[in-house]
Amino acid sequence: MRDPEQWLPLLVVVFTIISIFLLSLPSTCRSDVRFKKDGNPIRTRVQILVLGDIGRSPRIQYHALSIAKHGGLVDLIGYTSSELHPRIRCESSIIVHGLAPAPDCLSTSNKWLFLLFAPLKVVSQTLSVYYALGYRTPPAKWLLVQNPPTIPTLLVAQAICFIRNTRLIIDWHNFGYSILALKLGSTHPLVRLSWLLERAFSTKATAHITVSNAMARVLQGKWGLRDLVLPLHDRPFPEFQPLDESQRIEFLGRCPETGPFMHKLSTGDMNLLVSSTSWTPDEDFSLLLEALISYSKLATSAQPRLPEILAIITGKGPQKESFLSRIRALTDAGKLKRVHLRTAWLSVEDYAKLLGSADLGVSLHTSSSGVDLPMKVVDMLGCGLPVVGWDEFEAWPELVREGINGRGFHSSDGLCTALASLFGSDKQHLRHLRQGALLDGQRRWDDEWDSVAGKLLGLCT
Repeated sequence: MRDPEQWLPLLVVVFTIISIFLLSLPSTCRSDVRFKKDGNPIRTRVQILVLGDIGRSPRIQYHALSIAKHGGLVDLIGYTSSELHPRIRCESSIIVHGLAPAPDCLSTSNKWLFLLFAPLKVVSQTLSVYYALGYRTPPAKWLLVQNPPTIPTLLVAQAICFIRNTRLIIDWHNFGYSILALKLGSTHPLVRLSWLLERAFSTKATAHITVSNAMARVLQGKWGLRDLVLPLHDRPFPEFQPLDESQRIEFLGRCPETGPFMHKLSTGDMNLLVSSTSWTPDEDFSLLLEALISYSKLATSAQPRLPEILAIITGKGPQKESFLSRIRALTDAGKLKRVHLRTAWLSVEDYAKLLGSADLGVSLHTSSSGVDLPMKVVDMLGCGLPVVGWDEFEAWPELVREGINGRGFHSSDGLCTALASLFGSDKQHLRHLRQGALLDGQRRWDDEWDSVAGKLLGLCT
């Protein structure tokens, strides 16, 4: 039998390792301390995490600005590839912490390479997010996390909240497993695993915020989440306002995409159609192309009085170049007569003015889950712009009311019919939809946020 003293060096090493680990853990939030030593109240600090490009996550930026507006402090964590909202940079109560992107070699559109590289990318993201939440930012009372992506976001968030005594709020934009199904197929084992993990990692959150009532019902019913589940619908921010005729003419004249068509747009011989996209698989732009081809045939044959269309598509994303190639081929083949297609990437201010100058907005969002909603439609309605959109999913009626502020379609023929009807000689229906859009756009982000998230965070009464 060994002498107990022989175990002493090993015990010292183990004790040292454990001590170093415990001492290196992130500091915790003292929720019981409400006042500073000078007697002033401690401001509520909120960490906001999006494992994506902050500049292309308007809802997350709006959360940050609303928290700062009501006296909170915000650590905004995510990728900083795109331009941020102008007010984010000017707000001293918001500190942006950029995440280091995963190596480019781990990104692929190939289904089989994705299965190989995905675990490596998750490890890289886990380390980056853990370090940002635990060491680059002070302890916070709340951690607001955008979901999806689910992996590794929710796992790291749960660990950080446990270590730092922070309360977790999940802001549900969609379901991560449903987006993964677009890439791998709904029956793939990894999709099933993703659903199980998403459900498991969400059970310990203090509260859940959803973009639709339908999503809240799914979380409470099918997912069995009994914690606080609060719908918080997207609403337009102050930048998205209707334009008067002089403002419209001024913008159309200086915008590079509309300037060459200024005369026809101002006389009504051409209608301006706008659609915004992130160029991802849940938006099928072949529908729009097929509808415009059919419209071109109508305008050059059976209905020659139909106006020309200038269609401007804004946004960045992986499928943009493929779309541009198709446009060039169709134009060269003479299939887009009386139709002009342009793409653009605009600042927030100019994008809002483009919407305010347009005649009709188009949404091709098909919803991978059936219960998320496209924020682009919210911005359109905020500018008084009526919308036609894909309506074959459960949450759509929460945003667009048929025949009141927009119209739905579920095929390219349906979209073509809507365009021909609304742009025809009698535009009374289009004017009626615009009035409905103007009415719906009156409820703003602050009205929605203050009554839901503001109360939850204790910043609004």
